[in-house]
Amino acid sequence: MKIPVIKKLVETYSLEELQAAEEALAEEQQPTIEIGGDDEGEQLTHAFAAIWIKEKVDAGEDFKVALRAYTSMVRGSIS
Repeated sequence: MKIPVIKKLVETYSLEELQAAEEALAEEQQPTIEIGGDDEGEQLTHAFAAIWIKEKVDAGEDFKVALRAYTSMVRGSIS
């Protein structure tokens, strides 16, 4: 998971574009937007993270707060 990639996705694309990209990746298809990552799994992770954060930002939460909440949630799930 690369934070700069997630940040760029949140800043560049709409929620709908991110959701379409996530769906394409989940269906093993090429997304219509560029998503950085070493492989399709990492790209899917970036898309999912960007969607989660974008939903929080669109609801009025600060980007940094939403990002911290997401990374904390991920750390909690793997420990």
